[in-house]
This record gives sequence, C-alpha cells and structure tokens, in this order.
Amino acid sequence: MSEDRPIEFLPSTPPIPAPASAGSAPAGRRDVGIVFLGASLVAGYGDPKGQGWVTRVIGRSQHPDLDLTAYNLAIRGDTTADVLTRWHTEVPLRWRGRAERRLVVSVGGNDIAAGVSLARHRLGLANLLDDATSAGVRPFVVSPPPSGSAEVNEKLEVLLQAQSDVCSRRGVPFVDCFTPLLGHDQWQSDLAAGDGHHPGQAGYGLIAWLVLHNGWPEWLGVS
Repeated sequence: MSEDRPIEFLPSTPPIPAPASAGSAPAGRRDVGIVFLGASLVAGYGDPKGQGWVTRVIGRSQHPDLDLTAYNLAIRGDTTADVLTRWHTEVPLRWRGRAERRLVVSVGGNDIAAGVSLARHRLGLANLLDDATSAGVRPFVVSPPPSGSAEVNEKLEVLLQAQSDVCSRRGVPFVDCFTPLLGHDQWQSDLAAGDGHHPGQAGYGLIAWLVLHNGWPEWLGVS
C-alpha cells in the first residue's frame, strides 16, 4: 500500500482554517496554536500530578516572543486511524483565529494492541503528515516509549523505525522516546509501579525532557 495515496475526504469534512491576519497576538509576539493528538500517553494517564508530558513541555515552552495556545486532544485507546479521523473533525475549531498552526502527534501503541499492520500504521501517519503540511500546518512527531512487556517492545522497535523513516522522508521533526528509555532504571521502576504501560510522574518527566531536547525549540522557532 503506497504512502503517497491521497486521503479520501467526506464532503462534510470541515476545512482547516487559514491563518489569522496579523495583530491577533500582542504586539511583537507570534500567535501560535499547538494541537496535541494521540491516546493515553498524550493524555498523561497514570500521572498522579495530572500533568503528563504535554503540560510539562508547554510549561517549559513559554517565551517572550510567543503568544502560545495549546490544546490536548488525546483520547485513550485511539489508534492512528482514529487520530486521522479526529484531525478533521476536532482540530480545525482549535486553530480558529491563530496565525501559526502547529500539530504534535504521538501514536502507535494502540495500533499494536489492536493488531493494525505496520503498513497500515505507516500509511496513516504518512497521510496525516502530508495532509497537515499541505494545509500549512507544521507537524512534530513523538514516538511511543517502551512498554513493560518485552513482546510489545519488539513490535514497538519495528514501528519506531517505520515512524522515523516516514518523518525523515518529509523533513518532519521526530523524537525517539523508545531507545533512550528502554532499560532506563527510573522508567522501568515507574512502569513497574503502575500498569506496565503507563508511567507515573517521573516517567512523564523523562518523556518531556526528551521532547524539549530533541528539536522542540527549533521547531517552535525560539532556539
């Protein structure tokens, strides 16, 4: 199945809103809207502080040059196909009036759990990134982190390589959260204290650190 096959949209699919005119943000500040799409790990499930990695990243992204608005649209259990559908139904409203539109995507774990083929996952991610780019939206991809299951991790490692290749072909920033955390003592302890798939406060802090130190400032244009 080719990655380059275009998505077939329903007639009722709302258009991605065009950037707002200058002047939406305070003078001298860039008006940036960031939407986060994914599943439970993006929602921060299991973090006793209720922050997850997304809130931590946004908290460290405040900058005098940015007027930043962030929306976490994660839903537990979502596959890449689910996220691709919601991209058209939920995201446009959040970008209404924003001058710069950014999209952060982190998917894949539920594809493995649902038995989605690697080719189908790859196609879904590629279509999402191509659609975003063609609409003038700048995407950023964060890989799934390791699980507490060796069997799942074998599949995640293959999925990671596919995601990295899809992003590399398109020049989209990609953060590998799998390799640095595989075998990481603090990460493993966090998983063991929970359900084996979702970390706690420390683990989400590790993901946030990886995101912030692997191309995030450059992507936001504040490096």
